[in-house]
Amino acid sequence: MKFNKQALLDIFLIFIGTSIYSFGLVVFNIPNNLAEGGVTGITLIIYNMIGFNPAYSTLLLNIPLILIGLKIFGFRSLIYTLVGTFSLSLNILLWQKANIAISVDNDLLIAALLAGLFGGVGSGIVYKVGGTTGGTDIVARIIEKNIGLTMGRSMLILDVIVLILSLSYLSLKEMMYTLIAVFVFSIVVDFVQEGSYSARGILIISDKNDLISSQILEELERGSTFLKSEGAYSNVERDIIYCVASPPEINTIKDICHEIDPKAFISVLTINEVIGEGFSYEKMKAIKRKR
Repeated sequence: MKFNKQALLDIFLIFIGTSIYSFGLVVFNIPNNLAEGGVTGITLIIYNMIGFNPAYSTLLLNIPLILIGLKIFGFRSLIYTLVGTFSLSLNILLWQKANIAISVDNDLLIAALLAGLFGGVGSGIVYKVGGTTGGTDIVARIIEKNIGLTMGRSMLILDVIVLILSLSYLSLKEMMYTLIAVFVFSIVVDFVQEGSYSARGILIISDKNDLISSQILEELERGSTFLKSEGAYSNVERDIIYCVASPPEINTIKDICHEIDPKAFISVLTINEVIGEGFSYEKMKAIKRKR
């Protein structure tokens, strides 16, 4: 891994992401007795049991996990994990020193929504650049490698265990609001990771593929690909048009298909990520420069 401009930008974004996450933790989770999953949840249990600062327990719990997981990390992943772990601990300490208090008038629903929002945005930024804050991510990778259980399931099991243990200092009411925060967190993380620039894939089956693909290229400057297919019932070989476009362009493509071939079969797919000309960051920068 070379420390080029992109790597430095990634590290900066990891710091910003952990800052946003820790703000929600310090300002909304801790004052309103809302738990967390993973290692952060364990630090909150320790804090409520013996008063040990989460800024320090975060490091004390994560560093041994990082050392255990050294064999499963590439150099880039190791650096990003170290940056995420140390910046999370530092940002928790900084927000504690800032002593910011935001009143929610004892409304746990508002507190849960805000905790989930800030946690999701912060973590989403960290995950989007390939970073991590250590914790259960490392444990889940170790479990996946040695036992074969997927990371998603491992992390879910670990989070459930931590949340159950959190009942040692939470009431059932506070736990229910914690689950709301966790739900909001998961939605926001997905949106930050995948929703910042969405795209759609479209499959078109028609007898006039050449005309449709040419018209799409002419009107939208979107290229398309012919995929070979065979009808399961008719056993007839034919081409399928595959094209990737932004959501607003889908209606235009539908109109083109309807005008050229009203009988065309169209299927629209949701795409989580597109890398390449017309969608990548480098292309967007080139467009902005032209403007």
